[in-house]
Amino acid sequence: MMLSDLLYPDNPKRRQELIHLHQELLDCMSTNFRATNELAGVLNEHLGCTITHIQMRESSTVKENCDIIIQAMSEIQHQVQKIDSDMKEKLEPVLYQKLYDIKEPELEKIAIAHKVFSIVLGEATSTAGMVAIKLLGSNLMTLTVSKLVSLLAQIGASVLGGISITVLGLGIEMILHAILGAVERNQLLTAVRSYEKHLAEFKAASEKYQRAIREVTSSVRQQVQ
Repeated sequence: MMLSDLLYPDNPKRRQELIHLHQELLDCMSTNFRATNELAGVLNEHLGCTITHIQMRESSTVKENCDIIIQAMSEIQHQVQKIDSDMKEKLEPVLYQKLYDIKEPELEKIAIAHKVFSIVLGEATSTAGMVAIKLLGSNLMTLTVSKLVSLLAQIGASVLGGISITVLGLGIEMILHAILGAVERNQLLTAVRSYEKHLAEFKAASEKYQRAIREVTSSVRQQVQ
């Protein structure tokens, strides 16, 4: 038993809690990587985008992996903004307004959008208009992605950011050394509370992001059946 464990008997419990929270954070990040790639694949296939797929880097830190997702999300936001600009440029003002009118039938909006992509791409899949409307008409690119990007930036800038994502394979004491550099009780509590705060917000925002993407991809699958 370590001397710090004798001085602070709750330290072993805090260590296990810290490890569990770290794994939860990595699992959540991994799911966001997959969801982002899924959305990028839909945009590339149906809307003529060229968004590069991303991978978690096991040799990198939490912050470096956060930055990878942020960059991909920023590229997706840029592409969706370009889609909106194409719509605005190619359509009469009245038709463009219909795309954002909640009273307009979705099928009519999809038909309008598809015409634009047939012009922009020369040839568009039958699902192009639907994908465009799902993205433009939802808060996925405005509220959902923006919130997640903000949280990823906060996590990267926090005490968690410098931790390698492979630290779990190094053993308990190495994890604590990487996170804290020491095992004093107040430092453990600070680290655990930091994880809990960031993870709770991150998981909630991630679930909204992943749910929005599932809605788009589910619609795509139904369209092509």
